[in-house]
Amino acid sequence: MKMRLPLAFITNVKLFNSGFRIRHGIHNQVTKTSLLSSCNICSGAERKWIKPVGYDTGVMTYNSLTKQKEPLVLAQERIASWYSCGPTVYDHAHLGHACSYVRFDILQRILSKLFGINVIHVMVITNIDDKIIQRSLEENISPTVLARMHEEEFKKDMQALRVLPPAVYMRVTDNIPQIVAFIERIIRNGHAYVTNQGNVYFNTQSIGSRYGKLVNLGGIVGEQGVQDKRDPRDFALWKASKPHEPHWDSPWGQGRPGWHIECSTIASSVFGSQLDIHSGGIDLAFPHHENEIAQSEAYHQCEQWGNYFLHSGHLHLKGSVEKMSKSLKNYITIKDFLSSYTANEFRLFCLLTKYRSAIDYSDASMNEARSTLSTISAFCHNAQAYMQGHLQCQPIEEGILWERLCATQTNVRKVLADDFDTPKAVDAIMSLIHHGNCQLQPVTKVHGPRSPVVFGAMLSYVREIMGVFGVDLLDTKEVHDSSGVLNNVVEELVHFRSEVRKFALSVQDQAPQDPQPGSEIQKGHPQPDRVPLLKACDALRNNLAPLGVHIKDRSTISTWEITRRGETRKN
Repeated sequence: MKMRLPLAFITNVKLFNSGFRIRHGIHNQVTKTSLLSSCNICSGAERKWIKPVGYDTGVMTYNSLTKQKEPLVLAQERIASWYSCGPTVYDHAHLGHACSYVRFDILQRILSKLFGINVIHVMVITNIDDKIIQRSLEENISPTVLARMHEEEFKKDMQALRVLPPAVYMRVTDNIPQIVAFIERIIRNGHAYVTNQGNVYFNTQSIGSRYGKLVNLGGIVGEQGVQDKRDPRDFALWKASKPHEPHWDSPWGQGRPGWHIECSTIASSVFGSQLDIHSGGIDLAFPHHENEIAQSEAYHQCEQWGNYFLHSGHLHLKGSVEKMSKSLKNYITIKDFLSSYTANEFRLFCLLTKYRSAIDYSDASMNEARSTLSTISAFCHNAQAYMQGHLQCQPIEEGILWERLCATQTNVRKVLADDFDTPKAVDAIMSLIHHGNCQLQPVTKVHGPRSPVVFGAMLSYVREIMGVFGVDLLDTKEVHDSSGVLNNVVEELVHFRSEVRKFALSVQDQAPQDPQPGSEIQKGHPQPDRVPLLKACDALRNNLAPLGVHIKDRSTISTWEITRRGETRKN
């Protein structure tokens, strides 16, 4: 399916690229220019957030720029430009990364599927970096090959976690000419300088107190130990090459981009001078996102480049105050995690906390997510069984369930419009399921009409809203060996077992023709010679459960489902 970018975006790209057609000159020294004469971004010392003018989505979201919830207003109707910092591909992606990407995937799905917003998402792949160079030297492998290997692994991990891919992935090394031109314009605008060593730094003093939009810098003094910077807070836009490092030509000599400049350049190359949403982990707020804002507004000479900055909380191993991190070596790879749990279970884990909150990972928290998913799946299975006539219940209080369904739909939309409050949304859904389960109590004999339609509506809604979150309740890929052949085999096995049980449960309802004195007719009990058949049926049910085949006996009718191997279920 092809996606057509809005005309304004294409225009922005053309305007941005036209800025690259400037003369390449050697800048050994930059004349100190008054901020007031060079640009209009710092005419005041204020850091006031400017509410965008455009399409009000009806959603409130916490904006790190204002430290409070703000109405989400988009520049174009029902179109959200969204940029996110992707991975630095020098090692395996771990669960901390997965948590951030899954959380923002959930937010994007909510905006798209529930509020009708076309999210145009761009993600950068940092494939040249100090860590990549260091790791390539350690492993005696080309930095390019190392980065490409881990990039592909990252994409496979995201696919396994059911994270929707962005509209486009963009690699840093594919955008070196654009980065060089971006830096040149920042220099020309009076906000960067070139050193004798061939480094280029952003001049934080040139924007005054506007540096620090995201973070109160306070005592933060910036990077230490660099001798050719004017101010410790200044940060590298271009790094002069060192021996045995990858490098590219530039007007300042051979070198490579600094860390922050890549995101400003790539985001601007697609979205131009205005960005609706920028996302990333809270650890990226400073210095990375802070520096992105500074250099982007210096390039575009605008007062506000990104309108909303959304940050996800850290994932911690329970009992640890430190985030999960490669450098701390306290991480779990996504591949290892998925050998024990499913993508659906991890999504439930993420849904049970707010995206902005820190989240503790433990077996207990994952079991809670697994139990929640199991309850949802069991309700869907039972609702289907009732609709099919396999589950006999007392007459349903249909009016109450219709009211509950309507109230749940309204409430879920309301809480998701309030900064994507997924824990409250899940609570509302589980409450609906609880009321449904209360009326799905099996009985032997039924008197009165049945109400399958209301359970069909509830089933459809639960599947739909979980699908909005990216939880696919119909996904058979997460079920071990759940092929069509296996399903048919299990269906025949359960049918045969049901016939055996039905025969074994038939009772002695007639007296013997020559009753012995003192004998009593045993009514309501299986015939003694058939008890072994019932025990064999029970043994089969119990033996299949650990293998992922769960049989539920409802009077003389049995239903079944295949679930994840090793998952415990109560019958």
